[in-house]
Amino acid sequence: MSDPMRPRASLRTAVVWEVLKEALDRRAKATGREALDVLDTGGGSGNFAVPLAALGHRVTVVDPSPNALFALERRAAEAGVAERVQGVQGDVLGLFDVVERGGYDAVLCHGVLEYVEDPAEGVRNAVDALRPEGALSLLAAGLGGAVLSRALAGHFTEAHHALFDPAGRWGAGDPVPHRFTAEQLTELVGGAGATAGSVHGVRVFADLVPGVLVDTEPGALDALLKLEAAAAELPAFHAVATQLHVLGEKRG
Repeated sequence: MSDPMRPRASLRTAVVWEVLKEALDRRAKATGREALDVLDTGGGSGNFAVPLAALGHRVTVVDPSPNALFALERRAAEAGVAERVQGVQGDVLGLFDVVERGGYDAVLCHGVLEYVEDPAEGVRNAVDALRPEGALSLLAAGLGGAVLSRALAGHFTEAHHALFDPAGRWGAGDPVPHRFTAEQLTELVGGAGATAGSVHGVRVFADLVPGVLVDTEPGALDALLKLEAAAAELPAFHAVATQLHVLGEKRG
């Protein structure tokens, strides 16, 4: 799957796209259906949904923001995939008020768990929306990345606070309610009735490298993308990633 947001934003999404595409390809082969039913919880304006629809999949986006859903509709129309994208207002904690239980081959839950009151319930709902052996793509804020970022900015007390805070917050002014370790995310997936598969660190280096270097140095972007991809699967780098991606599969 080519990343439609290249060049700069690809640093933030390239690893997730590659893992997601492979999971969908496996699911399509297993079901014998080229067009899968995909649910994108918190999918906003369609950064993932529209490209997935362009591949031929049917995508339902659930998001609480009317403005985001309006942007999704416009974006899908411009891409010529409006008939394969449906936007529904709602959120992951009230998921089954707006979509059917057990109706999807894949569920994306990207950038959602950080902001819900009960992350465990959010993951349970995402898994319950899957058909047996369906794929779960879970992307959430990583604890280690926040600690490293605050320390490098000279906010050592805040970095120390985040390191030991149960929710991974660096203080009262922290805009992110929850951050997670790879172990916490895989436990949430397992507790929700799915088997956690691969874990990838996302934005291991991208948020630390000066933007001007990536934008002006010849070949820097491609080299950094390769470095991100190489480090993503190594557990040693999960501890410092800005985000963590867990791929799960609903138990049959």
